[in-house]
Amino acid sequence: MATSPLNTSEFDYYLPSDLIAQEPIEPRDSSRLLVLNRDGNEIEHHRFHHLSRHLRAGDVLVFNDSRVVPARIFAKREDTGSNAEFLLLYRLESGVWRALGRPGRRLRPGTRFYVNNDTGADISIEVLGVGEDGIRTIRISSEEWIGRVGRIPLPPYVHTPLKNPERYQTVYSRWPGSIAAPTAGLHFTEGLLRSLLAQGIRQVFVTLHVGLDTFRPVKEKYPRDHVLHTEYFDLGQEAAQEINTAHEEGRRVIAVGTTTVRVLEQAAALSKLKGSFRLLPSTGWADLFILPGHHFQLVDAMITNFHLPRSTLLMLVSAFAGRERILSAYQTAIDRNYRFYSFGDGMMIL
Repeated sequence: MATSPLNTSEFDYYLPSDLIAQEPIEPRDSSRLLVLNRDGNEIEHHRFHHLSRHLRAGDVLVFNDSRVVPARIFAKREDTGSNAEFLLLYRLESGVWRALGRPGRRLRPGTRFYVNNDTGADISIEVLGVGEDGIRTIRISSEEWIGRVGRIPLPPYVHTPLKNPERYQTVYSRWPGSIAAPTAGLHFTEGLLRSLLAQGIRQVFVTLHVGLDTFRPVKEKYPRDHVLHTEYFDLGQEAAQEINTAHEEGRRVIAVGTTTVRVLEQAAALSKLKGSFRLLPSTGWADLFILPGHHFQLVDAMITNFHLPRSTLLMLVSAFAGRERILSAYQTAIDRNYRFYSFGDGMMIL
């Protein structure tokens, strides 16, 4: 008997607005941690710095070491002086980028803008084209100045200015390329990482540059009709070897963040296509949409944050733990006044 297709409305829930965290908590690892055990549906409540209580020597924590770029650029239209804003998504070639922009009606092909700055450089932006999805292709005259004129893009639900931009970076961020932080990693401090290493917890790093879908809810009635934008990823030889050895020895692989999950499962799928039973080093564009029914090949446990209703990330964690179990855990978190989203509290799924 055929089953009905997943409906996006099945991943909806009500969140009081006062539970959307507007500022990061200090120190990072003092955030709360909800621990969900899939076997017995048990829920425990801890602080993030108690993470080691749920780990054991030999576990492999896999982190996404992508770094958020200052991709938010404010500009003025050359002919009228009216304001515009661009959010750089990814680089196509030297000086040419895909970007979101507003107000959209003023960002037609051929329109030119200039950037107010104190660098002394003459920086201009030209709209080259507009895709069906509304994403612009733009040319930036002085690409090397992006780091000085751009600002770190915060999620649209965060309305409080960030005093320290580094607080929207993980302490282990290394490779610039994301337009949003891999937020599960924001809870880790350098001290916590050292402590976990001393306890025999292995740590490896992969890269996925977080892109557009972090900001976009699923609007289609059926999730499978949603077009998932690709994101660049890189899983190197050292990470592949560490993860392969852990699986061969029966040790757990624990993904820190949904972006890390996506890297691991994408790389596993590519390795399988190449006829390998072991994880191979991989790099490219991740296009894997993880929905309930997905068979996880590498991830044994997950550390994550609480995600937006109707989002692809909520669908991913529902695929890992079960939709009803996840929504029940979210309701428990709401009842206990957990802080949600990017600067919110953490969740561990065992």
